[in-house]
Amino acid sequence: MITVGQEPTAEDEVVRFCQELIRIDTSNPGDHSGPGEREAAEYVAEKLEEVGLETRILESHPGRASLVARIEGEDPGRDALLLHGHLDVVPAQAEDWTHDPFGGEIIDGCVWGRGAVDMKNMDAMILAVVRQRLREGRRPPRDVVLAFLADEEAGGKWGAQWLVREHPELFEGCTEAVGEVGGFSLTVPGDRRMYLIETAEKGIAWMNLTARGTAGHGSMVHPDNAVTAVAGAVARLGSHEFPVRLTKSVRAFLERVCMAYGVEFDPERPEECLDKIGPMARMIGATLRNTLNPTRLDAGYKTNVIPQSATAQVDGRFLPGHEEEFFQVVDELLGPDVQRDFVHYDHAVETDYEGALVAAMEAALTAEDPGALPVPYCLSGGTDAKSFARLGMRCFGFAPLKLPPELDFSGMFHGVDERVPVDGLKFGVRVLDKFLDRA
Repeated sequence: MITVGQEPTAEDEVVRFCQELIRIDTSNPGDHSGPGEREAAEYVAEKLEEVGLETRILESHPGRASLVARIEGEDPGRDALLLHGHLDVVPAQAEDWTHDPFGGEIIDGCVWGRGAVDMKNMDAMILAVVRQRLREGRRPPRDVVLAFLADEEAGGKWGAQWLVREHPELFEGCTEAVGEVGGFSLTVPGDRRMYLIETAEKGIAWMNLTARGTAGHGSMVHPDNAVTAVAGAVARLGSHEFPVRLTKSVRAFLERVCMAYGVEFDPERPEECLDKIGPMARMIGATLRNTLNPTRLDAGYKTNVIPQSATAQVDGRFLPGHEEEFFQVVDELLGPDVQRDFVHYDHAVETDYEGALVAAMEAALTAEDPGALPVPYCLSGGTDAKSFARLGMRCFGFAPLKLPPELDFSGMFHGVDERVPVDGLKFGVRVLDKFLDRA
């Protein structure tokens, strides 16, 4: 409860901000449209300007708006820190959800809605913490750049990629960046929690596959059938299993999982660690090796007409340091009759789990949760960190949330019934505030 005349704290504001951001429909269908992003950027601008921070909204395309602001630190000679979050969300079909995906309702102690996990929770936490610090006149030790971005859910073409290419001066001096998909808890024995800090991301290779042949009547013999060629390639790609490749982030995570459970880590059988971590095994398991998943097929227009071409799409992901191996295998599996090109490509990123910024994350977590066990990990997907890494920044995922053990948090990314605990949001702003004091 806020006393009349008393300034609200970050804990007072974070839940409301999360609700209100969810209610702004920023669904990103993956094309050039995204009408809700401008409204969301203006909402963020209003909240920051209320506490005296100058903001700048930039549009890469009509409606595709991102916001950037800079908070001056106590030591202008130090390198700057970037805090970034995206404003767009993947679409949601209301009939699939238990509650309105754009209602932002509080039910059973959670804020429900599209973006509650990915990633309007972090947007709200950044907003709430920055507002409290500015009201209280508490400057960070160094400059902090804030970026609320468009289009992350479709690869960042209209958001982070465009800003990095067209306005790199906005990030002048930034050597480190903190964004999404990290800092959340995973309960382990002894009433302790591992907090997964993202230090790596797999690379992205969304590919079009195309086969061409001779069009003709379905009753005749056609040795160069395009459908047969592309279907065979899809089957080979989809059934291929790459060998395990333990990158430094993945190995460090698995070693610490085994330590937490009191078992010995066996690098020859790393999958055995996954049995301990429940639903998180889906995400972590995908970081043991490169992966290929066929997702679309398209060919023909009539049953008795052999088409001249057939196409498919495949979602490929490669580990840091293993891109060359990945594409060599892909091309061998495709064979000579199927050609590939990119729907979307982005590089893999990885940084070391060390340094003052990592120490600041760990100290902030343990100050709020003495049972915290911070650990590095590799994300199977991708974020805007890929764009900022191109400017030479060390990138981390750190959106701190203390979660109940029964909540399948990783399963709600792009899933239905997305929700975030109210207590988790309040925990997050306390940790972020302490982190900024030390960063």
